[in-house]
Formats: sequence, structure tokens, C-alpha cells
Amino acid sequence: MVGFLIEYNRRTGEGHLETFPGEDGPREAFERRLVLEEQRRDTDVEIASLTSDSIETLRSTHSRYFTRGLLVG
Repeated sequence: MVGFLIEYNRRTGEGHLETFPGEDGPREAFERRLVLEEQRRDTDVEIASLTSDSIETLRSTHSRYFTRGLLVG
């Protein structure tokens, strides 16, 4: 399974995706989420850590994050 971290602006629909591959990926994504939530100043920005077998599955199960061109980085 792969860890993913999504920063999603609910107001604009813009977002950013980070991928955390490997056995520790889901834990690393979660830890990164905690850091970003501590630093977050904009309440319109949602930060989510997710675990999935692939980006394709994530696009299917969490499609709202991808409707306006989520950046992959």
C-alpha cells in the first residue's frame, strides 16, 4: 500500500498531492499531515492522509479531490 497526502482548498478546488511509497509510506503520510495541520493557517485548506493500492484507486474513491486538476508532486 502507498501513503498519500492531499492538501485541498475547498474554496478554490485547487490541491497538491504527495506520494509516500514503500512499507512505511502510510505512516510517513500521516506524520506529514500532522505537521502540516499544526502549521495550517487557512481553514479552507483540508489536509488528508490516505492509504491506497494505487493513484488510480484513489482517484476513484476520492474523486472530489481530482475534479479541478489536483497537482501531483
